Amino acid sequence: QVQLVESGGGLVQAGGSLRLSCAASGSIFRLNAMGWYRQAPGKQREFVARISNGGGTTYADSVKGRFTISGDNAKNTVNLQMNTLTPEDTAVYYCYADLWSGGASPLSTYWGRGTQVTVSS
Repeated sequence: QVQLVESGGGLVQAGGSLRLSCAASGSIFRLNAMGWYRQAPGKQREFVARISNGGGTTYADSVKGRFTISGDNAKNTVNLQMNTLTPEDTAVYYCYADLWSGGASPLSTYWGRGTQVTVSS
């Protein structure tokens, strides 16, 4: 079993910053990538950012230049520094991890339960 636990959500005013963290634990053989999605009320879950085990990063256009993803493979953690937040960033943010839980296991995706980020205008 693999568990992902997010932390760092909360309420912030527009223009402010928040830092989200996520830690993966359990049966982890090798990590391929970790990242974040978000889901606003009434909308579909959308990609936010991703970091590979080699350090390569990918961002949604809507957060480029404002959000920064970082990770620590040794600790199986990922962080998302969010700056210049706007009310449009309000959503539940979900951490995910693409990993192998064993040497013969297929690459699988695991999800955290989410953390609420609310940006007031």
